[in-house]
Amino acid sequence: MNFKLKIWRQKDAKSKGAFETYHVEGISPDTSFLEMMDILNNNLVHEGKEPVAFDHDCREGICGMCSMHINGHAHGPEQAVTTCQLYMRKFKDGETITIEPWRSAAFPVIKDLVVNRSAYDQILQAGGFISVRTNSVPDGNAIPIPKADADESMDAAACIGCGACAATCKNGSAMLFVAARVSSLAKLPQGRVEGARRAKAMVAKMDELGFGNCTNTGACQAECPKSISITHIARLNREFLSAKFKD
Repeated sequence: MNFKLKIWRQKDAKSKGAFETYHVEGISPDTSFLEMMDILNNNLVHEGKEPVAFDHDCREGICGMCSMHINGHAHGPEQAVTTCQLYMRKFKDGETITIEPWRSAAFPVIKDLVVNRSAYDQILQAGGFISVRTNSVPDGNAIPIPKADADESMDAAACIGCGACAATCKNGSAMLFVAARVSSLAKLPQGRVEGARRAKAMVAKMDELGFGNCTNTGACQAECPKSISITHIARLNREFLSAKFKD
């Protein structure tokens, strides 16, 4: 398979970027998108050119580092997968593929396709940890938790913090990410101790960092590689309003 790639190139955070066009040929349909990028970079190095900078780590759909906007979709046209799990058979032979970094004011471009996502780390730090002592693994029946609540908490905890939700949202909102983090603890008794403080602190930090407001378009859920539901945003709103009323 042969492809024409339009890739955003930007020397550094202060430089003005632009799209540059490249061609790759003889790509196997079973090649992953990141492997295709590796092949491109190998070709560029042999030509004495600067390779394209892009984030990657586990390449198993776990870390969320492979953050690329591909043909207008976060992580590409395939649903519920990260970029590293996207395969070239999803595209047509000879297709032009446009590759961009996350487009969000809170995620400034560092170089080419690499963005600074430390804003999410700051939100997590604002939420803090639970104060309940855990020590060794407790008995499974020591704290009875309804299975439905445990399942919902685990679904929310599946969020990998890749930033696709904020990059996809027309408002640049991080509500789905914050909601997933709050919800994963709000459904468990261990997380209820600081529940009110956590919701207020994380929302305040999100606003401080310049993320936009949620208008419930559902784009974040559609592009989330872990299919995190926007119903968690409703829970975050309840947690936040309840905490404010208590104040």
